[in-house]
Amino acid sequence: MAESRTRLAVSAWATIVFALVLGADEVRAILPPPLFVSLAVVVVAASVLVFVRVRPDRFRWYRLPSPLYWFLAWSALSLLWSATLLPSLIGLVTVLATTAVAVALSYVLTWHELLRTLAAALRILIGLRLAFELWSALFAGGAAADPGDPAPSGFLALLALIVWGIQLRAGLVRPFTGWFWVCVSVVAIVLAGTPMVWAGLVAVLAGLGFAMWGRRIPQHRRVPLYATAAVLFAAVSVVAIVARDALSAMLNGAGRLAGPAEAWDGVWGLVLERPAVGWGWVGAWPEQVAPFDRLQAASGPAVASAHDAWLDVWLQTGLVGLLLFAPLVVLTLFRVWFRAVDPPRRGPGPALPYATSALWPWLAMVALMVQSVADSSILVDGGWLLLVTLAVKTRFDFALPAQGTEPRMLPWRRVPIPRG
Repeated sequence: MAESRTRLAVSAWATIVFALVLGADEVRAILPPPLFVSLAVVVVAASVLVFVRVRPDRFRWYRLPSPLYWFLAWSALSLLWSATLLPSLIGLVTVLATTAVAVALSYVLTWHELLRTLAAALRILIGLRLAFELWSALFAGGAAADPGDPAPSGFLALLALIVWGIQLRAGLVRPFTGWFWVCVSVVAIVLAGTPMVWAGLVAVLAGLGFAMWGRRIPQHRRVPLYATAAVLFAAVSVVAIVARDALSAMLNGAGRLAGPAEAWDGVWGLVLERPAVGWGWVGAWPEQVAPFDRLQAASGPAVASAHDAWLDVWLQTGLVGLLLFAPLVVLTLFRVWFRAVDPPRRGPGPALPYATSALWPWLAMVALMVQSVADSSILVDGGWLLLVTLAVKTRFDFALPAQGTEPRMLPWRRVPIPRG
């Protein structure tokens, strides 16, 4: 009974953490800065306490992904030449704190607990967002609604569709509940209405198709699959480069960005001034501080990031930082892919039936990758939390779930407690 209460408390902690960090923009807009900082300190302290009390014996610091160490170390070193020392220090503390929370989540929670608590947090965020939109439309004439940048809301809606869809297909929730929340996520995607969320949805469906293809063929016969994926990726990249101006106009016309092409040009100009080491890590841009104020003057006051995570990393940490960041993302992408398509085994016998729940990390990473092309949110708050959680979890937890090992549909208090 004591262990059951412990896992229930851990699940509640994880749900709160996911909700607060993934919804950091909304929380930051509602709370005054001192209260927001105090809440962040409480979340980090609680995460460290949970990690110390509940962490598994198998935890070893050296089992964390090496690129994560190197990228964080280089970001810290960039304080020595940062053009914005105080914002850089704040940005470094923020990314280190978020990393610590992600490490706690990945080691304390099982894969199923990650899925379940993430789903619960997304229900809170998406449900509150839609309730606010409905209240605004019915009682405030829409005047109270502040659309702001719809990209984060669109990404959360897409992530919710992935997570809730997996739960429904795996039988982890009741059919009515599952279909209800899947429909809610579709409504949220339509309301966000950004081109990038539609592009992300297409990419996720393509990723799902490739994963199902990979599951149907032996490992030694996947060359055609990888060749097809490479050709498709190259074709999409070429189209994106050739149609850069048209895509920029489409994004700007949809209200997603203010002059993205001009913003990219301005950022590229700053990159060329310090191509090797960058201007110093800051995370979220301090818009009125040099050199970022130069981009505001050139592109308008709405420029709050490079609108491309890879370009943003190059701007802040230089080519060296980009070469350290890329392996973190690519290796995580490879690990979640093989987790999705490799057949689960228990000993030398035949492979077991695939588990539906093994797909969600792969699909979530695909959504993150698409988001990173036109948004820098993967570098801060919920984007960084999700990336690091998946990077760390796939680095040490190699057990592949099988269909028969997925948890039964039980109330929270009766969910079997994993041991070992």
